[in-house]
Amino acid sequence: MNPDLQKLQPYPFEKLNALKADCKPTVEGHIALSIGEPKHDAPEFVLDSIRNNLDQINRYPLTKGSEALRLSIINWLSRRFKLKAGALDIDKNVLPVTGTREALFSFAQCFIDRSFIDRDFIDSGQKNTGKPPLILMPNPFYQIYEGAAFLSGAEPYFYNTVKQNNYLPDFDAIDEDTWQRCQIIYVCTPGNPTGSVISKQQLIDLITLSKKYDFIIASDECYSEIYFDDSHPPCGLLQAAEACGNDSFENCMVFHSLSKRSNLPGMRSGFVAGDEQLIKAYLLYRTYHGCAMPPVHQVASIEAWNDEAHVEQNRALYVKKFDAVIEILSPVIAVTLPDAGFYLWLNTPIDDEIFARDLYAQQNVTVLPGSYLSRESDGINPGHNHVRLALVAPLDECLVAAERIKQYIQTLNL
Repeated sequence: MNPDLQKLQPYPFEKLNALKADCKPTVEGHIALSIGEPKHDAPEFVLDSIRNNLDQINRYPLTKGSEALRLSIINWLSRRFKLKAGALDIDKNVLPVTGTREALFSFAQCFIDRSFIDRDFIDSGQKNTGKPPLILMPNPFYQIYEGAAFLSGAEPYFYNTVKQNNYLPDFDAIDEDTWQRCQIIYVCTPGNPTGSVISKQQLIDLITLSKKYDFIIASDECYSEIYFDDSHPPCGLLQAAEACGNDSFENCMVFHSLSKRSNLPGMRSGFVAGDEQLIKAYLLYRTYHGCAMPPVHQVASIEAWNDEAHVEQNRALYVKKFDAVIEILSPVIAVTLPDAGFYLWLNTPIDDEIFARDLYAQQNVTVLPGSYLSRESDGINPGHNHVRLALVAPLDECLVAAERIKQYIQTLNL
């Protein structure tokens, strides 16, 4: 058995189930705000495409996906992030994946250089530390990043995103030795769970660091299409790369998905795009990995990437929910609209585990303790005294949940 499996920590929802195990809620009607699973209706035209193309199930799909799918992805990326015409090549810069969760994990397995410990760095001036390579990741974070690091033979390094810095990373605070050991850095923008969006300039600065220290930037942008100001959509890594003259997207890879954008989490459809050399190597890896997207899902994905009307409608639903929930909660607790995404990252007045447990016991509402999404780093756990609320349920459920949370917080104030 792979000994690195012993390094994996329980998933946040396992901890949450254990926390709630002895509770017996006194209020009827459970409302779950703990899991980031979209509950809005899937686009009917996408479901029609699946139903109308089931005959394609009788053939093996290509790992690299169909040309039509890759073209639809390239066109969407170019429109959404205002890339130059011809900036991306359908044969060189993009690869469909079966959901970004598996891609974010397998990416590290493909690109971590396990010979790092034995390598000489005389050409770059770096020193051989005799230590394993690092994968840097935000803290709090999506736990797949940590598992990907452990099972690739790397060591996770957590960079804190804290309230005092608007929950944004401070890359300037990372020392040179850490950058020298870094082979991959995961960034999540908009952030899960914080909702904070990394600016174009900060992404440009990170690209400069990646060239200096030769590491890959893996940008998880799965929440990029849920935002609240249509005139200021979140910037993407490829957009920042082009802005600073990195037209080959060297060291840059973005991860996108239809799960949140189009309410299609069960279809397992996403893509990676960026550096031609990284795509080439990742395609080779995935050919052996055996994870090609089913043909019927490829056809349906083309329909989804080609349409923006349903995405705009989806955003409008989230705007209504955030406005209403914040209005209900703001009299009893400090709460602000995040930059993007569908999470409220609420700073709690008491310990986050106690808050989550007692809220469930008293009001039958489940939220996720923030400390379950983070690790102690630099002497703090940045998720402590926070809870994550996923506003994915229908509006009426979110309103009921908000009223219950308000009642619970009022008991704390008393």
